[in-house]
Amino acid sequence: MTGILISVRKTNKGWDHHGSIDKALTEKCREVDQPIAGLLTDLKRQGLLDDTLVVWTGEFGRTPMGQRQGAAKNKPPGRGHNPLGWSLLLAGGGVKRGFVYGVTDEFGYPSVQGRVHIHDLHATILHLLGLDHQRLTYRFGGRNYRLTDVYGHVAREIIA
Repeated sequence: MTGILISVRKTNKGWDHHGSIDKALTEKCREVDQPIAGLLTDLKRQGLLDDTLVVWTGEFGRTPMGQRQGAAKNKPPGRGHNPLGWSLLLAGGGVKRGFVYGVTDEFGYPSVQGRVHIHDLHATILHLLGLDHQRLTYRFGGRNYRLTDVYGHVAREIIA
């Protein structure tokens, strides 16, 4: 990928749906679905989507099953944290279109196929930006360091 890197860090709080997930998740999706679709549509219309990598992610995944937290208070169910499998969106910038990569187990908890570690995600993003994460290694205090630590493999299966 060649082009301009624009970094926008936008936080959309209120995704911690341990309770009242039916109402809360519907509201959060209404807040973000149209703006994300609009951004991707505008980038494509202006011929910029191929040169712009869009990354939409959270800090971890959610369990697919309901969680009864605060049942004594008659709170509707929510979902728990899932650090072993989560979803994110990559669009434009050299990634395959309409492509799903990775599978969790039959309960939707740990990733069991197409697993991408955070170091792999960072290495892949750097690769899509035209940087070789391994060439960014520097030595400090007798140890090698880089943006992906000393790990990370480019997830070539997602690259167009």
